[in-house]
Amino acid sequence: MSAPAFEISRGTSPIILGFPHTGTEVPPEIADRLNDNGRILADTDWHIHRLYDGLLDNVTVVRATFHRYVIDANRDPQGVSLYPGQNTTGLIPQTDFDGMAIWKDGQAPDEADIAARLRDFHAPYHAALAAEIERVRAIHGVAILYDCHSIRSHIPFLFEGKLPDFNIGTDMGKTCDGAIEQATLTVVEAAEGYDGVLNGRFKGGWTTRHHGRPDTGVHAIQMELAQSTHLQTEAPPFAYDAAKADRLRVHLKNILVRIEQIAPGQNDNDLSTGEPP
Repeated sequence: MSAPAFEISRGTSPIILGFPHTGTEVPPEIADRLNDNGRILADTDWHIHRLYDGLLDNVTVVRATFHRYVIDANRDPQGVSLYPGQNTTGLIPQTDFDGMAIWKDGQAPDEADIAARLRDFHAPYHAALAAEIERVRAIHGVAILYDCHSIRSHIPFLFEGKLPDFNIGTDMGKTCDGAIEQATLTVVEAAEGYDGVLNGRFKGGWTTRHHGRPDTGVHAIQMELAQSTHLQTEAPPFAYDAAKADRLRVHLKNILVRIEQIAPGQNDNDLSTGEPP
């Protein structure tokens, strides 16, 4: 590996921010196998870690440094589709989000590549995330994983029309207490000039579904943001738009503050009241 698989910033808040798709590191031996289209690294969650930076004091951050074309940290390690019957990309993508090839002819990853990248990238990232979840839960009795994502607002290969600005995923309420889901939705619905959806096209990836175990005090929620909310353009060079981002950050901070208020002081992992302490 040319870089560590992940970065950690430890805090004492009950909230953990996960960033599985902001990394752009691709080891040279893997980069050499990508075609010109693949080397654009278009399917990155561009600037998302910057977007959330400083929004919540003492928050823990776990960020994958490797690109999803190396291996997708938000896919089932067994290769099982998260959205059966719908177009998607796999554990190691064969195409980009437009269905276009990303690997040179004859250079697509094989089973040995998958095993090696699971060992070197996917597993270490999730082990680090699990360790931070346990550390935070030991402090508060609960831990809330807020998984941070973004995607282009128009991708016909994956979905019809325009994606909503805020896309909340909880696997139909399975991955977190309803109070967390509702607190997030309340902010989204009140955000003037934006639209949102709960468990629409994106219901939460493997990270949310794997780590979210509300009955054990571990709650997980995914936020998929349309990139039109914070980028100058959803095309290279995918530049950050500070004015758009600053407007959006107000609502993201409100979400994080509200769900943080729900967690502390609850006994027996009970978040059912949804009331701040």
